[in-house]
Amino acid sequence: MTYDHIRVTPLATAVGAEISGVDLATPPGGPGLAEIRRALGEYGVVFFRDQHLTPEQHIAFARSFGGIDVNRFFATVPGYPMIAEVRKEPEQQRNIGNGWHTDHSYDEAPALGSMLYAREVPKTGGDTLFASMYAAYDALSDGLKSTLEGAKGIAFEPPRLRRRGDGKAGRPRGPHSQCRARDPGRRAPGRHPPPRHRPQGALRQSGVYRAL
Repeated sequence: MTYDHIRVTPLATAVGAEISGVDLATPPGGPGLAEIRRALGEYGVVFFRDQHLTPEQHIAFARSFGGIDVNRFFATVPGYPMIAEVRKEPEQQRNIGNGWHTDHSYDEAPALGSMLYAREVPKTGGDTLFASMYAAYDALSDGLKSTLEGAKGIAFEPPRLRRRGDGKAGRPRGPHSQCRARDPGRRAPGRHPPPRHRPQGALRQSGVYRAL
């Protein structure tokens, strides 16, 4: 598959590619944006190096993919409620988001994806790992694929983030997560078929993981 407006460099066999030749400070439109979306559909996760974005530019690029699904649990950047801030100081030891997961899978209509902008990262460690659930599904036996046809996985909001009767979030959290729960009570769970079609293509993925 060729690209005329961006450069795409695959980073692994099953998932991930780096996109270059584009400045996201000015959201690409038309053919350039179409190629970015196509690369996302082909590789599952894409990376843009050496970008310098203001919060307004970050939001503008996100909006070029559609409406923004506002995170309900993390503290937001002051003045920009659509941007959730994930901050961890050196003395904070608890790991958040440690298990394999799909963001917002507990929503009835999950977001297309998550857009992460790294402003400050450690010299070593702290890597975010990605896995291809399409490759995981393809690796299943035909018998197991047949068993999964018609099945649905049910995902609930993380219990530790729900509000208790006293209005506080479900479990004490340290400052490293800066979590919050704006919605009182439980929301309807997300129900999704384990074999899922990729919006940009005809591949399928497994959408269920142990944490559900």
